[in-house]
Amino acid sequence: MSNMKNIRFYITPPHPCSYLDDRAARMVFIDPVRDLDLSTLSELSRQGFRRSGDFIYKPECHHCRQCLSSRIPAEEFQPDSSQRRAINRNKDLRMAIRSTRHATDIHYRLYARYIIERHADGDMFPPTREQFEKFLVTGGANSFFIEFWLNDRLMVVATCDPLDDGISAVYTFYDPDENKRSLGTFAIMQQIEWARANRLPYVYLGYWVPQSEKMRYKSNFLPIEVLLDGRWQRISRPMTMTEMDILVKRLSRDESIQDYKRLR
Repeated sequence: MSNMKNIRFYITPPHPCSYLDDRAARMVFIDPVRDLDLSTLSELSRQGFRRSGDFIYKPECHHCRQCLSSRIPAEEFQPDSSQRRAINRNKDLRMAIRSTRHATDIHYRLYARYIIERHADGDMFPPTREQFEKFLVTGGANSFFIEFWLNDRLMVVATCDPLDDGISAVYTFYDPDENKRSLGTFAIMQQIEWARANRLPYVYLGYWVPQSEKMRYKSNFLPIEVLLDGRWQRISRPMTMTEMDILVKRLSRDESIQDYKRLR
């Protein structure tokens, strides 16, 4: 039984949106000093919250609702041809499971390379050991790595939070030089397989933002469910451009001039 009644919620001032240029964003977040049990964290995930380190948050923006929580129903997922190729390209990798608390220098070095080479324009650049520890190692009580190794070389790490109805895909990092392996796609496929093997119904992928190029890959995993208007709704096939335009219009509100003034 989750204990939602005693949770205190806070909201941030407006700040630049991480997904869409020239927009302001706000976040509702949980008191970061509060320890949450599995049941409560799971219920928060079903309500659209995500974890980043000690920060458990949900976007709450005046003018936009495009951050749609997404999850994959593991048993019903059907890989397409490109996703099957990603599996075949990585059959030579060996899987291991490790608590995030047992992260080593090998994990940090791979993380740092990934951030430097793939996300030098993002909020996590430049990477530091302290950032890595707070973001992926110490924040989740029972978080774990799904690792893949090529002999003694670490290739990809998917950081996961256990939930009572699945796993939450917190963050994935991988060897940035291995472009032909499609390691990002492969990591999601393996998280789906891990959920299936453990008889868990969902893999929570985080926010799908229809107009964000870097978030668009999530809609390639079908069927997918998104939290829209307070309930989980299923998308079973690729959306047409017309359908996408209708959805974006539905998720947009009038811009808040006050939000932009506060950003200046």
